[in-house]
Amino acid sequence: MATTKSAKVAFITGGNRGIGFETARELGEQGIEVVLGVRDLDKGLEAVKKLQARGIRAAAIRFDAEDAATFQLAHDYFAEKHGKLDILVNNAGVMKEKLEDGANSSKVSTRTLRDTFETNFFAVVALTQVLLPLVRKAPEGRIVNLSSILGSLTLHSQPDSPIAFAKAFAYNASKTALNAFTVHLANELKDTPVKVNSAHPGWVKTDMGGEAAPLEVAEGGKTSAQLALLDSKGSNGAFVHVGQALPW
Repeated sequence: MATTKSAKVAFITGGNRGIGFETARELGEQGIEVVLGVRDLDKGLEAVKKLQARGIRAAAIRFDAEDAATFQLAHDYFAEKHGKLDILVNNAGVMKEKLEDGANSSKVSTRTLRDTFETNFFAVVALTQVLLPLVRKAPEGRIVNLSSILGSLTLHSQPDSPIAFAKAFAYNASKTALNAFTVHLANELKDTPVKVNSAHPGWVKTDMGGEAAPLEVAEGGKTSAQLALLDSKGSNGAFVHVGQALPW
C-alpha cells in the first residue's frame, strides 16, 4: 500500500504476535500505518497479511533486541520512508524465570539477570536513543514502554498486595529499571511535544502470560494504544493500565 510522509506511522517491536500484534491492530484500525519489528521476517510478513486483511496499512522490518545493527536499520527505514516516527512502542520483552518459583532473588543467576536486562532494559534504551531524533520530528511524538505491574516497588513491598507472590526478580527488576527510564526521559522531554509513558497491559493469555491469565490476548493492546494516541493534554511520565495510574 502506498504511504505518505504526512501520515502517522508507528513502530512496534515484537509486533508479530501477542500484545505487540494487538497493539498494531488497535493503532492500525485508527488509520495509523504500523510497522512491526520482528526477528523472523517470514513470521512478520504473516502478521502483516493478517493486518492488511483488516484494511490496515502495515509492514514488517527485521528487529532483534540482541542485534544493535538492526536499531540503525530501523532508523534508516523510517528516515528514508517517512522522515519521522510518530509512535514508538517498545513492546519486545522476555521472561526467563517462572513465577511459581516464587522468591528467587537468592538463587537467580547473573546470566539470567544480564540476559533479561539486555532485552527488557538496555535494548529499549539504546533503540529509543537511536530513534528519538525521528520521534522529535513528528508533530506529537509518543513513546510507550511496555512495562508490567510486576515492576512496581510499591506493590512488591506490601505483603498483602495482589502481586506479592510474583517475585520473579530478574524480570521484575528489569521492568522497574524500565519505569525509571520512562520517568527520566519524560522529564528530559517535558518541554517538547513528545510524551513518554509506561504501560501495564494486564495479565494476558500470551506465551509469556500463560493460560491462567484472566485477559484474552485481544485485550492486551488497549493500554499501549491509548498511550500512543494521547492528545496534547495527556499524561507524560506516567505508569498506566487502561487509563488508571499505577504506583511506581
